[in-house]
Amino acid sequence: MNKASYPLKLPASVKSAAQRLAKEDGVSLNQWIAVAVAEKIGVVETAADFLSHRAGQARPSDLTTFLDRASDRPPVAGDDIAKVS
Repeated sequence: MNKASYPLKLPASVKSAAQRLAKEDGVSLNQWIAVAVAEKIGVVETAADFLSHRAGQARPSDLTTFLDRASDRPPVAGDDIAKVS
């Protein structure tokens, strides 16, 4: 396996949590972070493949038919998007 190093700066709270979890798993912090990154890559690539497969030949412009039929009325109370502050 070819390895490359990368200086990583983490917020102290994230590093502390990662160290704790690595210790619980019985692995080094470096190994724990490498596995976490590999898992994230797998999730993102799997999601991208899944969504690409589901979309098939559809293109964003294909959605205009549906968007044109969408109501201009405001959402029903309680069904709106909450603002995050």
